Amino acid sequence: MTEFFQSLGMTYELAWFTATIAGILLIAFPLMAAVAMVIYVDRKVWAAINLRRGPNVVGPFGLLQSFADGIKVFLQETIIPSAANKGIFLLAPIITFTVALAAWAVVPFSAEAVLADINIGLLYILAISSLSVYGVVMSGWASNSKYPFFSAMRAAAQMISYEVSIGFIVVCVVLFAGTFNLNDIVRAQEGFGLGVINAYIVHPLLFPMWVMFFISCLAETQRVPFDLTEAESELVAGYQTEYSSMSFALFWLGEYANILLMCILNALLFFGGWLPPIDWAPLYAVPGIVWLLLKTFFFFFLFSWVMATVPRYRYDQLMRLGWKVFLPISLGFVVVISGYLMATGHYG
Repeated sequence: MTEFFQSLGMTYELAWFTATIAGILLIAFPLMAAVAMVIYVDRKVWAAINLRRGPNVVGPFGLLQSFADGIKVFLQETIIPSAANKGIFLLAPIITFTVALAAWAVVPFSAEAVLADINIGLLYILAISSLSVYGVVMSGWASNSKYPFFSAMRAAAQMISYEVSIGFIVVCVVLFAGTFNLNDIVRAQEGFGLGVINAYIVHPLLFPMWVMFFISCLAETQRVPFDLTEAESELVAGYQTEYSSMSFALFWLGEYANILLMCILNALLFFGGWLPPIDWAPLYAVPGIVWLLLKTFFFFFLFSWVMATVPRYRYDQLMRLGWKVFLPISLGFVVVISGYLMATGHYG
C-alpha cells in the first residue's frame, strides 16, 4: 500500500504514514461493524436455544437492533459517581477498548492481508490480550464501590490463572510450527493431516491442546461459564455497575472485540487460518479471508452455544480448573510434544 501512495507523488515517509493509517481504518471500521453483527448473532443463538425469537423488530429480521442499542447508549447521560476517582474511572473503558483493537494489528486475514506481519506476532497478541484486564481492574477500583471492586479482584486472579496455561498451549503450537509468526504458523498447517487436511487439530497431541485452549479462551474473555466478573446474581453487573452511556458502550465493544480475537486465534493456531479445510487445488480459488471468517463465525457460534447452555462455575471451581487441571496438563504436554518432535527429528 505504501508503493501505491508513493505512486501518487508522496514522499516515502508520508506514503508509509498514510498507508498505516489506511490499514488501521480498514481493520477498525469493519471490526466495529462485525461487533455489532455478532452481538445480533449472539442474541439470536441464545433465543433459538431457549425457543424464543430474539431481536426481530428493528430493521429486516432485527438486523439493526445492535445499531439502535448503540444510538440509545450514545444518547444517555454520562453519570460519574461522586466518590469515584474521575480520571481513572473515565480512562478504564478507553484502555479496554484501545487494547482490544491493538491486538488485531498482527492478525493475518489472508497471506497478504495483515497490517504488521512481524516475527513475534503471537507473542504480541499474548502480551496485548493480557493488558485487557487492566481496564477491568482500574474500573473496579476507581468506582469506589464494593461490587465493582470484588469483580476487579476476580478478573485479576482469573487472568493470571488461565494466561499461564494458554502460554504453555501456545508453546506446543510453536514447537510444531517452529515460529511465532502467525502467517508462518498457518502455512505450517498446509497438508499437515495425512497430507490432505490443513489443520493442527487432527494431530492426537494437539487436539487436547485445542480443547484446553478453547475453554481457556472462554475464561480469558470472561464468558459463561467463567463470567465471575459480571455475575449478576452476586455482583449486580460487576466492574461496569457504575458505568453508563458511552463509557459502558466501550466496555461492551471491547469485550466483543476480544471474543472475536479469541475465535480467530482458534482458527489460526489449530484450524488452518485462511487455508481451506482440505488441501485441494479448487478450494484455493476461494479467497483466504472467506475461509478465515467462516471458521471464526463457527467458533463464535460455539461461544454462544456454551453461553446459552452451560451453568456458571463457582469461583473455587474456576480456580481449581485453572491451577490443578489445565496448568499441569499443559505443562506435561509441552514435555511430551518436545520429546515427540525430538524423537521424530521434527524441529519446526
